[in-house]
Amino acid sequence: MAGDNVRMCPTVENLPDSWQVKRLGSFCIKIGTGATPCGGSEVYLKSRVSHALVRSQHVFDRHFDATGLAFITEPHAKELRSAEVHSGDVLLNITGDGVIFGRCCIVPERILPACVNQHVSIIRPDRRECDPGYLLSVLTHPATKGYIESFNSGGSRRAITKGHIESFEIPLPPLAEQKAIAAALGALDDKIELNRRMNATLEAMARALFQSWFVDFEPVRAKIDGRQPLGMDRTTADQFPATFQNSSLGHIPSGWRTIPLYETAQYVNGAAFKNEDFCAAGEGLPVIKIAELKDGITTQTKWSKRQAGPDQLIDTGDLLYSWSGSPDTSLDAFLWSGGRGLLNQHIFKVIAPTNAQMRFVYYLLQYLRPVLVETARNKQTTGLGHVTVADMKRLLVCWPTKEVFAAFDRIVGSIFDQAFANTLQSRTLATLRDTLLPKLLSGEVSVTSDL
Repeated sequence: MAGDNVRMCPTVENLPDSWQVKRLGSFCIKIGTGATPCGGSEVYLKSRVSHALVRSQHVFDRHFDATGLAFITEPHAKELRSAEVHSGDVLLNITGDGVIFGRCCIVPERILPACVNQHVSIIRPDRRECDPGYLLSVLTHPATKGYIESFNSGGSRRAITKGHIESFEIPLPPLAEQKAIAAALGALDDKIELNRRMNATLEAMARALFQSWFVDFEPVRAKIDGRQPLGMDRTTADQFPATFQNSSLGHIPSGWRTIPLYETAQYVNGAAFKNEDFCAAGEGLPVIKIAELKDGITTQTKWSKRQAGPDQLIDTGDLLYSWSGSPDTSLDAFLWSGGRGLLNQHIFKVIAPTNAQMRFVYYLLQYLRPVLVETARNKQTTGLGHVTVADMKRLLVCWPTKEVFAAFDRIVGSIFDQAFANTLQSRTLATLRDTLLPKLLSGEVSVTSDL
């Protein structure tokens, strides 16, 4: 069992007597990190010539996001030879803010060969003792996440060392049991991943339609050319004019207008919370900050019994816009799926008079994200940037007629609802996965007989 002066991980409690608890470093072939190649980000390439370079923004819990993956040349890869990733390696973010820190996944085969930078640790278990999928399940469990956080020395930017990782206490069932647990929880991951891919497809469809109708004005251009708008029935086509008019945004469809982004809905800022406002976890309501928008409610979430106005209370289905933080990673529109909560400052609750208008504003904010990110970046200090109400009042957008609104929602409404239903299902599956692991480890549930 664990030696003296070692933090006790909650996942090692109530184990069957025959199961071991071992320090992570005792059954790993490698625990290490990488570095930034000589030349820094200036040497990053957009296409592969040799190795991919994995950074902390690619590592999510039980999921790898290859968006923005950079590549390096063979000479630079040789500099990072000790940080080369192997198939089945577990990746752990060892530095970063509360959103990024502690996220963990298994490297996907499709990105190999690859190296990691200094913010990501490679954990390579000896497969004769530990199954990587099982280890991932333990390291990403909410109880373990709080345990990993306890090694942080403090401050908003977390950091842990190789020594910390080596000292992590990990419950080790027999290898066959580990593989069965990993397979059972992995099946839930597979469904969550399928939902994620389905949503990516659905979102791409909706965004393409938004671009066609409200940015490129393709139905109007088709009618001007005497063509039937592509993929559109005559009733829908009749809602679009066959001429343009001048506006402060240039040519826009006749009968449409330009309005400030701030007037597209009601944007209500969250409340400011002080330390004395917080209470024990589970009491009152969770305080929803940017970290919760990305990772949901975790062991790091603050709770409060503080009274708040109805516009600063949120619930499943509400549209939220994060207007402050690291521009590239924090500024975005989110559909909240985590139940009732108290909204923290730096996040707008976006209130529209109809569901159709809310959905339109959601896709509008997504389309405008590059503009809003650049606005925030131009005012960035100490890594943070923000979009102000004044900025939103200056930014003009094209506003269609109510008939076009309705036609758009007849198509995207079902897409939107299906994507959100997938999100809710994935949340339920993730909760089931996190509930199952302690029961599997305690023997309360057997993989072979109960699953």
